[in-house]
Amino acid sequence: MTEMRRPLFWEGSSKKDFKEFPIPVQKDMGVALFVVQLGRTPDSSKPWKGLGPGVYELVEDHRGDTFRAVYTVRVGDAIHVLHAFQKKSKSGISTPLPDVNLIEKRLKAVLARHGLSGR
Repeated sequence: MTEMRRPLFWEGSSKKDFKEFPIPVQKDMGVALFVVQLGRTPDSSKPWKGLGPGVYELVEDHRGDTFRAVYTVRVGDAIHVLHAFQKKSKSGISTPLPDVNLIEKRLKAVLARHGLSGR
């Protein structure tokens, strides 16, 4: 049985940023993104709050640091990685506002490119 793999697109600087993650994090998240491409949900994925359905984040902890990749499955059959970043905030669990704003901006751009509206 051959499974169809959905195409994966990197938005903005997300691929460059992802490539700066430690190698073990890149490997774990890379496998998780491959699972998403196969239409399944990896264990490390959870819904991203605030942008509606179809937006998720992968979270990996490595040596006391937290790395995240936010992606959407909302557009056709493709996966769009909206942002990849290291969470720098040591206080609280919320994502820094500049990262939240960048994710929202990139999602809107992807949706606009495909003639879709947000939410």
